[in-house]
Amino acid sequence: MKILIYIGHPAQFLFFKNFIKQEKQKGNEVVVLIKSKDVLEELIKKEGIEYVNIVRTERKNNKISIAFGLIKRVIKVLCHCIKKRPDILVGTDPSLAIVGCITKTPCITTLEDDAAVIPKLVKTTYPYTNTILVPECCDVGSKWNSKKIGYAGYMKLAYLHQKYFKPNPEILQNLKSDKYVLVRLSKLSAHHDTDIKGVSNQLIDTLIKYTTDRSMDLYISSERELPPSLERYRLTTPVSDIHHVLYYSSLLISDSQSMSVEASMLGTPSVRFSDFSGRISVLEELENKYHLTFGFKSTEQQKMLDKVLEILNMPDAKTEFRMRCERMLDEKIDVTSFLMWFVEEYPKSRDIMLKDPSYQYRFK
Repeated sequence: MKILIYIGHPAQFLFFKNFIKQEKQKGNEVVVLIKSKDVLEELIKKEGIEYVNIVRTERKNNKISIAFGLIKRVIKVLCHCIKKRPDILVGTDPSLAIVGCITKTPCITTLEDDAAVIPKLVKTTYPYTNTILVPECCDVGSKWNSKKIGYAGYMKLAYLHQKYFKPNPEILQNLKSDKYVLVRLSKLSAHHDTDIKGVSNQLIDTLIKYTTDRSMDLYISSERELPPSLERYRLTTPVSDIHHVLYYSSLLISDSQSMSVEASMLGTPSVRFSDFSGRISVLEELENKYHLTFGFKSTEQQKMLDKVLEILNMPDAKTEFRMRCERMLDEKIDVTSFLMWFVEEYPKSRDIMLKDPSYQYRFK
């Protein structure tokens, strides 16, 4: 079988990483296309996976650049599709769905955002893709429900499930102590981040006081520039070790939705301070059903700080949140194994899931 995957973000690579390796071990050919985005190329090189970078310069964040960038990707992906003649296309980017429609190649769109959060992606992708593969709780919009296949899991479980992720305690040797809080700051520059507010530098100053009063350290993982007063708190461990740092952290405070989900997969409590709070079904499920994460809008700063103090003052928060995580994992599937079956057996797998969704629980 020949599978073509396009990866446009580090989080998408992490989702596909184990899938790519295992498919190749089975003798299937996986063509991996990427674009330059943050640390994406660095991560894929470290894993030793062959790839082709079809977009080497990051685009500007304006309507003309976004539109031109999509046209450019469609042309590049189309050329590789004609050359490689894959049996199936898999990924998030609209270019895959459009090329699949042009070449009559089946396309599976994988993502975990609700339609209301990503309206531009919905408009350029859902009309052309064959199947929208998402966690069960995701809302793809009533217009596209006929294309939705929901699974009992999250994209982050594809690489943070206990079968694939083993925490490395040696990471603590690079930190001052094993009692610390991790702060994650997003750049908030994506097209869907317009008018979204997150963690401010002033708020970080308050968090530093909280941790100092409790003899804890604070580390900042940031996509944006920091003032000199906060630069000394920047986490300096390699990007590839971030999930080990997250696992051993006492608490994650973040305006990154993705890392908040990752923390929940690892049993690390997290407090989100972002205007996306209340708008993303995956995080709402993790918060309201499993009590692993807590979200607050930018107008709720005092409530957010109260929750931070509540968690920091819990006698054994890590044990409690690991138990909550175990309960969640017991109800979810091995997403990578499920994805392999779904892609390899497509479209038969789609028909099976439509007829009997419980079939997925064979992949535990």
